[in-house]
Amino acid sequence: MKKSWQLFDGTLLKLLAMVSMVFDHVGDIFIPDQEWMRIVGRIAMPLFAFAVAEGYIHTRDRKKYLLRMLVMGMISEIPFDLVLFGKPLEFTHQNIMMTFAYAIIGLMCYEKIADHKTLSIPGLLILLLFVISSLFLCLDYNIIALAVIYTFYLLRKKPLWLRTIVAMLFYYAFRNVGIYRFGLLGFLPIFLYNGQRGKGFKWLFYCFYPGHLLLIYLLMKFL
Repeated sequence: MKKSWQLFDGTLLKLLAMVSMVFDHVGDIFIPDQEWMRIVGRIAMPLFAFAVAEGYIHTRDRKKYLLRMLVMGMISEIPFDLVLFGKPLEFTHQNIMMTFAYAIIGLMCYEKIADHKTLSIPGLLILLLFVISSLFLCLDYNIIALAVIYTFYLLRKKPLWLRTIVAMLFYYAFRNVGIYRFGLLGFLPIFLYNGQRGKGFKWLFYCFYPGHLLLIYLLMKFL
């Protein structure tokens, strides 16, 4: 039963993450002296990671879910590289949607060998391999993004507060430096999640990432 303090459905959490990301990228590119904007931006990754885990758990077709994320990740790579490196293709750092796609592949591999009733040791080793290899693949937020997604997935049958606290501990262990420690704030809205998917905006969430990066690049070129 929904509680009065459970204010956020999945749509609202993702909208909050999008707003946070815009603050982060605008602050980083155009007004880097405004550190508060980068701090606000740290909220985005935990919220998106939670959304990916929830999306994977509840999607009707996991292959299509992966395909959508992978295609949008590939599309995003061009504006991502243009903003970050000033050229359309650069393979030293991959965008966050590629990170999420890679995390989903790991979950699909886990489920191929895991008993759904218990944690699978071989499956956990597969996920650990994906977590470690994400670093060498130069994926954005690499280890910590995958660790948070996998925590929310593996503890999916546990209470939300427990899942969130464990995910926060993983985040704190790997990103307790500089402004990244403010990423812990991104977990707070998850405590207020009501378990509802929310309505509409499905393709907005996929198109937002490459779209806002392209807009930022055009502003960089013409302002």
